[in-house]
Amino acid sequence: PTSDSGGQRCMHPDRDTYRELIGQLRSEGYWVCTDLCGVDYLGFEAPRNLPDGVRPERFEVVANLLDPTRRRRIRIRVQVPEDDPVVDSLVGIHPGVDFHERETFDLFGIAFDGHPHLSRILLPDEWEGHPLRKDYSVGAIPVQFKAAGSAR
Repeated sequence: PTSDSGGQRCMHPDRDTYRELIGQLRSEGYWVCTDLCGVDYLGFEAPRNLPDGVRPERFEVVANLLDPTRRRRIRIRVQVPEDDPVVDSLVGIHPGVDFHERETFDLFGIAFDGHPHLSRILLPDEWEGHPLRKDYSVGAIPVQFKAAGSAR
């Protein structure tokens, strides 16, 4: 299934065909993966511009591919369920996404099956949780302010 987002073609494979599609697109000239990230749609009620037959899930992995020879771009959007947040790794096809996948794992908790070294990249190994998930507590740091009358 495909859609259009601001004039850019988007493809919406399921998790089972994601890696295969990326490999096929690479052989068709899309040999640069410029970006890969995660999205958390928790609480997002607006329409998500998904084609018919694509079931919206809480998480999404988005990969942007570039064909520099023909000057084409394509966006790949994969729906990832909350109860099984795992998709195939693209490191074997696009080695440059190594750190993008690790960052998505670290901050969203989306795992990448087949990644050669899936581990935290920004947070300490003992950190609990994934800070870019919308249900992650933001916490608080107490701040003391001087009384308004005592400032000079």
